[in-house]
Amino acid sequence: MNEEINSRLYQEGMTLAPIKKRGMAFFIDEMLLSLLLIIALGDSFFSAKTVEEMIILTNTFVLEYMVMKVVYQAFFVMQYGATLGKIVMKIRVIEIDTMQKPNVIVSLNRAIVRVISEMLFYLGFVWGLMDPARQTWHDKSAKTLVVNV
Repeated sequence: MNEEINSRLYQEGMTLAPIKKRGMAFFIDEMLLSLLLIIALGDSFFSAKTVEEMIILTNTFVLEYMVMKVVYQAFFVMQYGATLGKIVMKIRVIEIDTMQKPNVIVSLNRAIVRVISEMLFYLGFVWGLMDPARQTWHDKSAKTLVVNV
């Protein structure tokens, strides 16, 4: 990791969030968003008689689901510095330059690149496993870090 970033984190009394916490926050967020989708499409989901019908229904709304994910990620990261999953896991997102929660543009950038990374077989997340600063593609793109609260 860049020594300048490392020393700034040390000066601010911050530590990088472990991969396990980030993974659990991701799981919580995905479950919440999936539940929201099921609630939004409730009548259609419950009227589906087979698994194939449910898959077709889900595929019909994949664009709306991606937009929902971008809005969710961007709003919560901009407003609170963390999604609901990150809040539960006591981690948050900070901009490297300011060491504060990201602004609107940074949050939107991070959310969009995150969804793109998911569409590319989660390669951006795998990248974060190997990166010394634990930065995924969306973190690198937005110049953010995920730290413990």
